[in-house]
Amino acid sequence: MGKLKKKHYEKLLEPMEEELVSMARWARVTGARICVIFEGRDTAGKGGAIRAVSQRLNPRQCRVVALSKPNETERTQWYFQRYVAHLPAAGEIVLFDRSWYNRAGVEQVMGFADDQQVASFLDEAPRFERMLVDDGILLCKYWLTTDQENQEERLAERLEDPLKRWKLSPIDLAAREKYDAYTEAREAMLEATHNDHAPWTLVDFNDQKRGRLTLVRDLLDRLPDTHIEPEPLEFPELGRAPRQESYTVLDPISNYPVD
Repeated sequence: MGKLKKKHYEKLLEPMEEELVSMARWARVTGARICVIFEGRDTAGKGGAIRAVSQRLNPRQCRVVALSKPNETERTQWYFQRYVAHLPAAGEIVLFDRSWYNRAGVEQVMGFADDQQVASFLDEAPRFERMLVDDGILLCKYWLTTDQENQEERLAERLEDPLKRWKLSPIDLAAREKYDAYTEAREAMLEATHNDHAPWTLVDFNDQKRGRLTLVRDLLDRLPDTHIEPEPLEFPELGRAPRQESYTVLDPISNYPVD
């Protein structure tokens, strides 16, 4: 199966984008709270998947949360505490670019959390998520998968492309040697935290475009019927000739030269 071409991908995504816009309208009208977690290996394509969900939505309604490493104060708090502040309010959609599951992934594999901390997390996470779901939050958890061959190609691309170089960190390079360790950590995490009230969904992102379509379709299918027609708006005639811009204080700068 060949990788999906860009034009074909965009054609397939477009009707789903309309559904996503309707979903956001439904959330605003009903007060639904939607929380989507994106986890996966480095280079799997979390950023692209998040853009596929959010790029047509109002950024004041749909927020992307990508927390940096905890500061000194946050390290002394209950582990879940700093994530709670970012959970959705009524009508909001929150997309976590990595989440509290950092503890069962990169923190565990790279030695930033000890065995006791990881064990406590795996015990507490299902109870924490049960509270979220019981309170009415619609929680979806996605893990994006990719084979190491593709991971290697994408890491090399980041190194060579000046527009993607910022995505590459020493931790990403160190993780190359820990592919199997990440697999073991993921399987232990799934064993402990995949359940009926907050199940995990694994999505194949070896072909990132196909993976985005799969994820968006699954997300839309997990929600109730969210189709709501937009409110009717009248667009009366202007009643006069359209004005041109006029300036008395400053003029616009010169246009960018295009051949």
